[in-house]
Amino acid sequence: MPDGSPAPAPFSVTPAALAQVAEIAVSQGRPGAGLRLAVEAGGCAGFQYKFDLADGPEADDLVVEGRVFIDPVSLDLLRGAELDWADELIGAHFAVRNPVAASGCGCGVSFSV
Repeated sequence: MPDGSPAPAPFSVTPAALAQVAEIAVSQGRPGAGLRLAVEAGGCAGFQYKFDLADGPEADDLVVEGRVFIDPVSLDLLRGAELDWADELIGAHFAVRNPVAASGCGCGVSFSV
């Protein structure tokens, strides 16, 4: 950055989310797999997150902590966001804290910019 401060990370993953990715990969018999996080058009707010298990990154993916893969188009809508694992009474799920999202839906799956 011009003022000497470090540039913010393009995307971060909490230790809880990393542990859950590893646990899911082992439970699926694919211990070396990672999580592909993508943003697609759809959902009630315009965009929605998509999570898939992937055996490895694509050539142009951002690889975070060796276990989370994000394509360049999705990264534009995820820049500065954080992936976490939420284990709540209503259920456990991956949660994306996304500063690019202007609003979201009630279920937390879709967002708008």
